[in-house]
Amino acid sequence: MPQPQALLPELLELPFTPKLPFTPRSNEEKEMKELLQKIRATSRTLSRLTGAEVNAVLLALADEAVRQSDFILAENAKDLSCMDSSHPLYDRLLLSADRIAGIAADIRSVASLPSPLGKILLQTTRPNGMKITKQSVPFGVVGVIYEARPNVTFDVFSLCLKSGNACVLKGGSDAQRSNEAIISVIHAALQKHGVSALAAQLLPASREAAGELLNAAGLVDVVIPRGSASLIRFVRSNARIPVIETGTGVCHVYIDESADAGMAQRIVANAKTRRVSVCNAAECLLINAKRLHDLPAIGQPLAAAGVTLFADEPSFGALQGAYPAALLRHAEPEHYGCEFLDYKMAVKTVCSVEEAVDFINVHGTMHSECIVSENPKSIAFFQQMADAACVYANASTAFTDGAQLGLGAEIGISTQKLHARGPMGLSELCSYKWIVEGNGQVRE
Repeated sequence: MPQPQALLPELLELPFTPKLPFTPRSNEEKEMKELLQKIRATSRTLSRLTGAEVNAVLLALADEAVRQSDFILAENAKDLSCMDSSHPLYDRLLLSADRIAGIAADIRSVASLPSPLGKILLQTTRPNGMKITKQSVPFGVVGVIYEARPNVTFDVFSLCLKSGNACVLKGGSDAQRSNEAIISVIHAALQKHGVSALAAQLLPASREAAGELLNAAGLVDVVIPRGSASLIRFVRSNARIPVIETGTGVCHVYIDESADAGMAQRIVANAKTRRVSVCNAAECLLINAKRLHDLPAIGQPLAAAGVTLFADEPSFGALQGAYPAALLRHAEPEHYGCEFLDYKMAVKTVCSVEEAVDFINVHGTMHSECIVSENPKSIAFFQQMADAACVYANASTAFTDGAQLGLGAEIGISTQKLHARGPMGLSELCSYKWIVEGNGQVRE
Protein backbone atom coordinates (compact mmCIF):
# COMPACT_ATOMS: atom_id res chain seq x y z
CA MET A 1 0.00 0.00 0.00
CA PRO A 2 1.58 3.33 -1.02
CA GLN A 3 2.02 5.98 1.61
CA PRO A 4 -0.73 8.64 1.41
CA GLN A 5 0.54 11.85 -0.08
CA ALA A 6 -0.63 15.34 0.75
CA LEU A 7 -1.83 17.42 -2.16
CA LEU A 8 1.31 18.75 -3.80
CA PRO A 9 1.63 22.46 -4.51
CA GLU A 10 1.92 23.68 -8.05
CA LEU A 11 5.64 24.25 -7.61
CA LEU A 12 6.15 20.47 -7.81
CA GLU A 13 4.26 20.01 -11.06
CA LEU A 14 7.30 20.58 -13.27
CA PRO A 15 11.01 20.12 -12.66
CA PHE A 16 12.82 23.23 -11.56
CA THR A 17 16.54 23.90 -11.62
CA PRO A 18 17.57 26.81 -9.40
CA LYS A 19 20.12 29.32 -10.62
CA LEU A 20 23.21 30.32 -8.69
CA PRO A 21 23.90 33.13 -8.12
CA PHE A 22 20.58 34.99 -8.31
CA THR A 23 20.88 36.46 -11.84
CA PRO A 24 17.56 37.52 -13.42
CA ARG A 25 16.88 36.16 -16.90
CA SER A 26 13.56 37.87 -17.69
CA ASN A 27 11.55 40.95 -16.83
CA GLU A 28 9.51 38.91 -14.33
CA GLU A 29 12.66 37.66 -12.63
CA LYS A 30 14.12 41.17 -12.65
CA GLU A 31 10.98 42.49 -10.96
CA MET A 32 11.18 39.70 -8.38
CA LYS A 33 14.80 40.51 -7.62
CA GLU A 34 14.00 44.21 -7.27
CA LEU A 35 11.12 43.36 -4.90
CA LEU A 36 13.36 41.17 -2.75
CA GLN A 37 16.00 43.91 -2.67
CA LYS A 38 13.38 46.36 -1.37
CA ILE A 39 12.24 43.83 1.24
CA ARG A 40 15.86 43.36 2.27
CA ALA A 41 16.25 47.12 2.76
CA THR A 42 12.99 47.29 4.71
CA SER A 43 14.08 44.45 6.99
CA ARG A 44 16.97 46.54 8.24
CA THR A 45 14.54 49.13 9.58
CA LEU A 46 12.26 46.76 11.48
CA SER A 47 14.62 46.09 14.37
CA ARG A 48 14.62 49.84 15.08
CA LEU A 49 10.89 49.84 15.84
CA THR A 50 10.18 50.20 19.53
CA GLY A 51 8.39 47.46 21.40
CA ALA A 52 5.36 49.73 21.73
CA GLU A 53 5.28 50.35 17.98
CA VAL A 54 5.47 46.63 17.16
CA ASN A 55 2.79 45.76 19.69
CA ALA A 56 0.50 48.48 18.35
CA VAL A 57 0.65 46.92 14.89
CA LEU A 58 -0.02 43.43 16.24
CA LEU A 59 -2.93 44.48 18.43
CA ALA A 60 -4.43 46.42 15.54
CA LEU A 61 -4.04 43.35 13.33
CA ALA A 62 -5.78 41.12 15.87
CA ASP A 63 -8.72 43.50 16.05
CA GLU A 64 -8.85 43.92 12.28
CA ALA A 65 -8.76 40.15 11.69
CA VAL A 66 -11.89 39.76 13.80
CA ARG A 67 -13.60 42.74 12.15
CA GLN A 68 -12.79 41.38 8.71
CA SER A 69 -13.86 37.81 9.53
CA ASP A 70 -16.73 37.82 7.04
CA PHE A 71 -14.43 38.97 4.23
CA ILE A 72 -11.74 36.42 5.09
CA LEU A 73 -14.26 33.59 5.42
CA ALA A 74 -15.89 34.47 2.09
CA GLU A 75 -12.53 34.24 0.33
CA ASN A 76 -11.70 31.06 2.23
CA ALA A 77 -14.99 29.55 1.07
CA LYS A 78 -13.91 30.10 -2.54
CA ASP A 79 -10.74 28.10 -1.87
CA LEU A 80 -12.67 25.38 -0.05
CA SER A 81 -15.06 25.00 -2.97
CA CYS A 82 -12.15 23.82 -5.12
CA MET A 83 -11.06 21.05 -2.72
CA ASP A 84 -12.74 17.75 -1.95
CA SER A 85 -13.96 17.92 1.65
CA SER A 86 -12.63 14.39 2.25
CA HIS A 87 -9.07 15.45 1.41
CA PRO A 88 -6.71 15.44 4.43
CA LEU A 89 -5.74 19.07 3.74
CA TYR A 90 -9.33 20.31 3.80
CA ASP A 91 -9.33 20.75 7.58
CA ARG A 92 -6.06 22.70 7.41
CA LEU A 93 -7.48 24.97 4.75
CA LEU A 94 -10.75 25.52 6.61
CA LEU A 95 -11.20 28.79 8.50
CA SER A 96 -14.12 29.63 10.77
CA ALA A 97 -15.12 32.51 13.00
CA ASP A 98 -13.84 30.55 15.99
CA ARG A 99 -10.54 29.80 14.30
CA ILE A 100 -10.05 33.44 13.35
CA ALA A 101 -10.84 34.43 16.94
CA GLY A 102 -8.20 31.92 18.06
CA ILE A 103 -5.70 33.35 15.58
CA ALA A 104 -6.40 36.86 16.90
CA ALA A 105 -5.83 35.61 20.45
CA ASP A 106 -2.48 34.15 19.37
CA ILE A 107 -1.47 37.47 17.79
CA ARG A 108 -2.33 39.29 21.03
CA SER A 109 -0.32 36.67 22.90
CA VAL A 110 2.70 37.37 20.71
CA ALA A 111 2.28 41.08 21.40
CA SER A 112 2.34 40.38 25.14
CA LEU A 113 5.65 38.53 24.98
CA PRO A 114 8.96 40.29 25.65
CA SER A 115 11.03 41.18 22.63
CA PRO A 116 13.69 38.58 21.79
CA LEU A 117 15.98 41.26 20.36
CA GLY A 118 19.03 42.65 22.10
CA LYS A 119 19.11 39.88 24.67
CA ILE A 120 22.49 39.28 26.27
CA LEU A 121 23.18 35.58 25.67
CA LEU A 122 26.72 35.63 27.04
CA GLN A 123 28.98 38.26 28.52
CA THR A 124 32.55 38.00 29.70
CA THR A 125 35.73 40.05 30.04
CA ARG A 126 38.99 38.75 28.62
CA PRO A 127 42.30 38.96 30.56
CA ASN A 128 43.38 41.84 28.28
CA GLY A 129 40.33 43.87 29.35
CA MET A 130 38.18 43.40 26.25
CA LYS A 131 34.47 43.00 27.02
CA ILE A 132 32.81 40.27 24.96
CA THR A 133 29.01 40.22 24.53
CA LYS A 134 26.90 37.74 22.57
CA GLN A 135 23.63 39.49 21.65
CA SER A 136 20.48 38.33 19.85
CA VAL A 137 19.63 39.93 16.48
CA PRO A 138 17.05 39.24 13.74
CA PHE A 139 17.72 36.94 10.81
CA GLY A 140 16.64 39.74 8.47
CA VAL A 141 14.39 38.26 5.77
CA VAL A 142 12.54 35.01 6.46
CA GLY A 143 10.96 33.09 3.58
CA VAL A 144 8.19 30.57 4.19
CA ILE A 145 6.76 28.14 1.61
CA TYR A 146 3.56 26.47 2.71
CA GLU A 147 0.51 24.64 1.40
CA ALA A 148 -3.15 24.89 2.36
CA ARG A 149 -2.65 26.58 5.75
CA PRO A 150 -3.92 30.18 5.67
CA ASN A 151 -3.41 30.55 9.43
CA VAL A 152 0.33 30.37 8.70
CA THR A 153 0.10 33.77 7.01
CA PHE A 154 -1.00 35.39 10.27
CA ASP A 155 1.36 33.36 12.47
CA VAL A 156 4.47 33.98 10.39
CA PHE A 157 3.87 37.70 10.13
CA SER A 158 3.22 38.23 13.84
CA LEU A 159 6.29 36.26 14.88
CA CYS A 160 8.52 37.85 12.25
CA LEU A 161 7.50 41.41 13.08
CA LYS A 162 7.98 40.81 16.81
CA SER A 163 11.46 39.42 16.14
CA GLY A 164 12.46 42.22 13.77
CA ASN A 165 12.26 40.21 10.55
CA ALA A 166 10.59 40.88 7.22
CA CYS A 167 8.75 37.87 5.80
CA VAL A 168 8.32 36.63 2.23
CA LEU A 169 5.37 34.25 1.99
CA LYS A 170 4.79 31.69 -0.75
CA GLY A 171 1.49 29.92 -0.18
CA GLY A 172 -0.02 27.21 -2.35
CA SER A 173 -2.67 27.83 -4.99
CA ASP A 174 -5.17 25.91 -2.82
CA ALA A 175 -5.25 28.81 -0.35
CA GLN A 176 -4.46 31.72 -2.65
CA ARG A 177 -7.70 33.66 -2.12
CA SER A 178 -7.52 33.16 1.64
CA ASN A 179 -3.90 34.29 1.76
CA GLU A 180 -4.57 37.35 -0.39
CA ALA A 181 -7.40 38.37 1.91
CA ILE A 182 -5.23 37.91 4.99
CA ILE A 183 -2.24 39.80 3.57
CA SER A 184 -4.54 42.73 2.72
CA VAL A 185 -5.62 42.86 6.37
CA ILE A 186 -1.96 42.71 7.47
CA HIS A 187 -1.00 45.53 5.10
CA ALA A 188 -3.83 47.68 6.43
CA ALA A 189 -2.53 47.25 10.00
CA LEU A 190 1.04 48.05 8.92
CA GLN A 191 0.09 51.15 6.95
CA LYS A 192 -2.14 52.41 9.75
CA HIS A 193 0.94 52.59 11.96
CA GLY A 194 3.37 53.90 9.35
CA VAL A 195 5.25 50.65 8.73
CA SER A 196 6.05 49.62 5.16
CA ALA A 197 3.91 46.90 3.62
CA LEU A 198 7.21 45.38 2.43
CA ALA A 199 7.56 43.96 5.94
CA ALA A 200 5.24 41.17 4.76
CA GLN A 201 4.91 40.16 1.11
CA LEU A 202 2.87 37.36 -0.45
CA LEU A 203 4.40 35.99 -3.64
CA PRO A 204 2.32 34.67 -6.54
CA ALA A 205 1.16 31.05 -6.23
CA SER A 206 3.44 29.82 -9.00
CA ARG A 207 6.40 27.47 -9.23
CA GLU A 208 8.44 30.30 -10.77
CA ALA A 209 7.94 32.43 -7.66
CA ALA A 210 8.97 29.51 -5.49
CA GLY A 211 12.06 29.03 -7.61
CA GLU A 212 13.12 32.64 -7.29
CA LEU A 213 12.62 32.56 -3.54
CA LEU A 214 14.70 29.41 -3.14
CA ASN A 215 17.42 30.95 -5.28
CA ALA A 216 17.52 34.36 -3.55
CA ALA A 217 21.01 34.04 -2.05
CA GLY A 218 22.04 37.28 -0.37
CA LEU A 219 18.46 38.58 -0.28
CA VAL A 220 16.63 36.02 1.87
CA ASP A 221 18.40 34.75 4.98
CA VAL A 222 16.48 31.53 5.60
CA VAL A 223 13.54 29.61 4.13
CA ILE A 224 11.15 27.46 6.14
CA PRO A 225 8.92 24.91 4.35
CA ARG A 226 5.57 24.08 5.94
CA GLY A 227 3.75 21.14 4.39
CA SER A 228 4.04 17.64 3.02
CA ALA A 229 7.14 15.47 3.00
CA SER A 230 7.39 16.03 -0.75
CA LEU A 231 7.39 19.81 -0.34
CA ILE A 232 10.03 19.65 2.37
CA ARG A 233 12.26 17.35 0.28
CA PHE A 234 11.85 19.66 -2.71
CA VAL A 235 12.87 22.74 -0.75
CA ARG A 236 15.80 20.97 0.88
CA SER A 237 17.06 19.69 -2.48
CA ASN A 238 16.66 22.91 -4.45
CA ALA A 239 17.25 25.79 -2.06
CA ARG A 240 20.39 27.88 -2.43
CA ILE A 241 19.69 29.60 0.87
CA PRO A 242 19.68 28.07 4.37
CA VAL A 243 16.68 25.87 5.19
CA ILE A 244 15.08 25.11 8.55
CA GLU A 245 13.08 21.93 8.13
CA THR A 246 9.69 21.73 9.76
CA GLY A 247 9.23 18.06 9.35
CA THR A 248 6.49 15.58 8.79
CA GLY A 249 5.03 14.01 11.90
CA VAL A 250 5.08 10.25 12.33
CA CYS A 251 4.32 10.40 16.06
CA HIS A 252 3.89 7.44 18.42
CA VAL A 253 2.16 6.84 21.74
CA TYR A 254 3.67 4.01 23.77
CA ILE A 255 1.51 2.29 26.42
CA ASP A 256 3.94 0.98 29.00
CA GLU A 257 3.41 -2.09 31.18
CA SER A 258 2.67 0.18 34.16
CA ALA A 259 0.35 2.63 32.33
CA ASP A 260 -2.94 3.77 33.84
CA ALA A 261 -5.56 2.38 31.44
CA GLY A 262 -7.92 5.34 31.74
CA MET A 263 -5.14 7.81 31.13
CA ALA A 264 -3.93 5.78 28.16
CA GLN A 265 -7.40 5.80 26.62
CA ARG A 266 -7.74 9.57 26.95
CA ILE A 267 -4.27 10.36 25.65
CA VAL A 268 -4.45 8.04 22.65
CA ALA A 269 -7.87 9.34 21.64
CA ASN A 270 -6.79 12.97 21.95
CA ALA A 271 -3.47 12.50 20.20
CA LYS A 272 -5.11 10.72 17.27
CA THR A 273 -8.54 12.27 16.80
CA ARG A 274 -8.39 15.88 18.02
CA ARG A 275 -7.22 16.95 14.56
CA VAL A 276 -6.01 14.18 12.29
CA SER A 277 -4.55 16.59 9.71
CA VAL A 278 -1.89 18.15 11.96
CA CYS A 279 1.74 17.07 12.10
CA ASN A 280 1.63 16.18 15.82
CA ALA A 281 -1.32 13.78 15.50
CA ALA A 282 -0.36 10.27 16.64
CA GLU A 283 0.03 7.88 13.71
CA CYS A 284 1.11 4.74 15.57
CA LEU A 285 0.10 3.14 18.89
CA LEU A 286 2.75 1.01 20.57
CA ILE A 287 1.48 -1.23 23.35
CA ASN A 288 3.34 -3.42 25.79
CA ALA A 289 2.42 -7.08 25.27
CA LYS A 290 1.40 -7.36 28.93
CA ARG A 291 -1.29 -4.71 28.37
CA LEU A 292 -2.95 -6.18 25.29
CA HIS A 293 -6.02 -7.03 27.42
CA ASP A 294 -6.59 -3.26 27.79
CA LEU A 295 -6.43 -2.58 24.06
CA PRO A 296 -10.19 -2.99 23.38
CA ALA A 297 -11.01 -0.36 26.04
CA ILE A 298 -8.24 1.96 24.81
CA GLY A 299 -9.64 1.59 21.32
CA GLN A 300 -13.25 2.47 22.15
CA PRO A 301 -12.93 6.23 21.48
CA LEU A 302 -11.01 5.48 18.30
CA ALA A 303 -13.81 3.24 17.07
CA ALA A 304 -16.38 5.91 17.93
CA ALA A 305 -14.42 8.40 15.82
CA GLY A 306 -14.19 5.98 12.89
CA VAL A 307 -10.45 5.33 13.06
CA THR A 308 -9.21 2.42 10.95
CA LEU A 309 -6.55 0.43 12.80
CA PHE A 310 -3.77 -1.44 11.02
CA ALA A 311 -2.76 -3.94 13.70
CA ASP A 312 0.01 -6.50 13.97
CA GLU A 313 -0.95 -10.10 14.80
CA PRO A 314 -0.98 -9.85 18.64
CA SER A 315 -2.92 -6.59 18.70
CA PHE A 316 -5.26 -7.78 15.93
CA GLY A 317 -6.08 -10.81 18.04
CA ALA A 318 -6.76 -8.63 21.08
CA LEU A 319 -9.07 -6.35 19.08
CA GLN A 320 -10.89 -8.93 16.99
CA GLY A 321 -14.52 -9.09 18.04
CA ALA A 322 -14.13 -6.00 20.23
CA TYR A 323 -13.39 -3.44 17.50
CA PRO A 324 -15.60 -2.84 14.43
CA ALA A 325 -14.58 -5.36 11.79
CA ALA A 326 -14.89 -2.76 9.03
CA LEU A 327 -12.28 -0.62 10.81
CA LEU A 328 -9.79 -3.37 11.69
CA ARG A 329 -7.11 -4.41 9.19
CA HIS A 330 -3.92 -6.43 9.29
CA ALA A 331 -0.86 -4.20 9.31
CA GLU A 332 1.63 -4.25 6.46
CA PRO A 333 5.24 -3.03 6.79
CA GLU A 334 4.40 0.22 4.98
CA HIS A 335 1.86 1.20 7.63
CA TYR A 336 4.69 1.76 10.11
CA GLY A 337 6.45 5.06 9.50
CA CYS A 338 3.44 6.36 7.54
CA GLU A 339 1.99 9.82 8.11
CA PHE A 340 -1.68 9.10 7.43
CA LEU A 341 -3.10 12.59 8.09
CA ASP A 342 -6.41 10.76 8.30
CA TYR A 343 -8.59 8.66 10.59
CA LYS A 344 -6.11 5.80 10.36
CA MET A 345 -3.58 4.46 12.84
CA ALA A 346 -1.03 1.66 13.00
CA VAL A 347 -0.76 -0.59 16.08
CA LYS A 348 2.39 -2.46 17.09
CA THR A 349 3.02 -4.77 20.04
CA VAL A 350 6.34 -4.48 21.88
CA CYS A 351 7.77 -6.24 24.91
CA SER A 352 9.59 -3.41 26.66
CA VAL A 353 10.23 0.32 26.73
CA GLU A 354 13.60 -0.40 25.13
CA GLU A 355 11.92 -2.10 22.19
CA ALA A 356 9.43 0.77 21.91
CA VAL A 357 12.23 3.33 21.74
CA ASP A 358 14.15 1.28 19.16
CA PHE A 359 11.01 1.10 17.01
CA ILE A 360 10.38 4.86 17.34
CA ASN A 361 13.95 5.74 16.43
CA VAL A 362 13.65 3.70 13.23
CA HIS A 363 10.12 4.66 12.14
CA GLY A 364 9.61 8.12 13.66
CA THR A 365 10.43 11.49 12.14
CA MET A 366 11.95 13.11 15.27
CA HIS A 367 8.81 15.16 15.85
CA SER A 368 6.73 14.25 18.95
CA GLU A 369 6.74 11.00 20.93
CA CYS A 370 4.78 9.98 24.03
CA ILE A 371 5.01 7.39 26.80
CA VAL A 372 2.12 6.59 29.12
CA SER A 373 3.61 5.05 32.23
CA GLU A 374 3.63 5.05 36.03
CA ASN A 375 7.20 3.72 36.18
CA PRO A 376 9.76 6.53 36.74
CA LYS A 377 12.58 4.41 35.32
CA SER A 378 10.67 3.70 32.12
CA ILE A 379 9.79 7.37 31.78
CA ALA A 380 13.39 8.48 32.35
CA PHE A 381 14.67 5.98 29.78
CA PHE A 382 12.09 7.07 27.21
CA GLN A 383 12.83 10.77 27.77
CA GLN A 384 16.56 10.22 27.37
CA MET A 385 16.56 7.80 24.45
CA ALA A 386 13.59 8.70 22.23
CA ASP A 387 15.11 10.81 19.43
CA ALA A 388 12.49 13.52 18.95
CA ALA A 389 12.13 17.26 19.23
CA CYS A 390 9.33 16.90 21.81
CA VAL A 391 9.12 13.95 24.20
CA TYR A 392 5.97 13.59 26.31
CA ALA A 393 5.34 11.60 29.47
CA ASN A 394 1.66 11.12 30.31
CA ALA A 395 0.44 13.94 28.05
CA SER A 396 -0.94 14.07 24.53
CA THR A 397 1.27 14.96 21.57
CA ALA A 398 -1.47 17.48 20.63
CA PHE A 399 0.36 20.12 22.66
CA THR A 400 3.34 20.43 20.31
CA ASP A 401 1.75 23.13 18.17
CA GLY A 402 -0.89 25.81 18.54
CA ALA A 403 0.88 28.00 21.09
CA GLN A 404 0.45 25.39 23.83
CA LEU A 405 4.03 25.60 25.13
CA GLY A 406 3.89 29.31 25.95
CA LEU A 407 5.60 30.58 22.79
CA GLY A 408 2.66 32.71 21.70
CA ALA A 409 2.55 31.09 18.26
CA GLU A 410 4.86 28.91 16.22
CA ILE A 411 6.32 29.46 12.80
CA GLY A 412 6.78 25.69 12.55
CA ILE A 413 7.95 22.57 14.33
CA SER A 414 11.59 21.95 13.50
CA THR A 415 12.70 18.33 13.37
CA GLN A 416 16.33 19.11 12.63
CA LYS A 417 19.07 19.59 15.18
CA LEU A 418 20.92 22.68 13.96
CA HIS A 419 19.84 26.12 15.20
CA ALA A 420 16.26 25.25 16.18
CA ARG A 421 14.45 22.11 17.32
CA GLY A 422 10.78 21.63 18.13
CA PRO A 423 8.26 24.50 18.22
CA MET A 424 9.88 27.63 16.78
CA GLY A 425 8.85 30.80 18.54
CA LEU A 426 10.39 34.24 18.78
CA SER A 427 13.85 33.31 20.01
CA GLU A 428 14.23 30.74 17.21
CA LEU A 429 13.72 33.54 14.65
CA CYS A 430 16.85 35.26 15.91
CA SER A 431 20.53 34.81 15.27
CA TYR A 432 23.21 36.60 17.27
CA LYS A 433 26.25 38.78 16.90
CA TRP A 434 29.43 39.16 18.94
CA ILE A 435 30.12 42.64 20.26
CA VAL A 436 33.72 43.31 21.33
CA GLU A 437 34.51 46.44 23.34
CA GLY A 438 38.06 47.52 24.08
CA ASN A 439 40.18 50.55 25.03
CA GLY A 440 42.95 50.30 22.49
CA GLN A 441 43.93 46.63 22.65
CA VAL A 442 45.98 45.26 19.75
CA ARG A 443 47.03 41.66 19.16
CA GLU A 444 50.69 40.74 19.51
